[in-house]
Amino acid sequence: MKKKKDNLGHLLIVIALVLVFAGGCKKDDPEISYGSMTDLVGNTYKTVEIGTQTWMAENLKTTKFNDNKDILNVTSNSAWIKLTTPGYCWYNNDETANKPKYGALYNWYTAKTGKLCPTGWHVPTDAEFKTLEMFLGMKQGQADGTSWRGTNQGSQMKNTTGWKTGENGTNSSGFSALPGGFRYYADGSFFNEGTLSYWWSSDESSSTTGIYRRLDGSNAGVFREGTLKAAGKYVRCLKD
Repeated sequence: MKKKKDNLGHLLIVIALVLVFAGGCKKDDPEISYGSMTDLVGNTYKTVEIGTQTWMAENLKTTKFNDNKDILNVTSNSAWIKLTTPGYCWYNNDETANKPKYGALYNWYTAKTGKLCPTGWHVPTDAEFKTLEMFLGMKQGQADGTSWRGTNQGSQMKNTTGWKTGENGTNSSGFSALPGGFRYYADGSFFNEGTLSYWWSSDESSSTTGIYRRLDGSNAGVFREGTLKAAGKYVRCLKD
């Protein structure tokens, strides 16, 4: 009889430890709460608070500036690479398949207008991207660098599904990044859907290049660099 009581006591201790451990895990990894907002043309986006900032948790899809003027849709490769004015496209020029998943690709001239994001929102500056990265644990010296930086900040920003097997992130930030690829500035071709993605900042690194962020399925960091402004990249809007 005593042996049965001892076994029962041990069982109760194990159950108690499991409950404590589960409760602790839940506290360390709280469920992310998303808000929502709608742009001028009726696209609705998830939003998320990350530190002191409120970000769109999806890429921008608008085809109009916030003054209701149309953005030029450029499908021709030769026309795209010659642009020095605003323009957008869908990956592979396939709106049906790629608008819902990835949003629109814009050149830097579009991102810089100050009119691309809905009223009350804006294209983030390079410094505002750094604020996000440092909230996720990147050091100032790392954030100020170029190429691959940080430790696991990219993993924290990548969605838990949508990437190749073994390349999904934890999405602990709620940023929910997906691998939408890009449009190449040199010939207008589309590349790397399913593998990586890029986002413009509103800052330039020279008179011909704009600053961007990149996430890869095969890297847990965040890439920062400048590239020619004709490149087609995605945009995440940040609340004013």
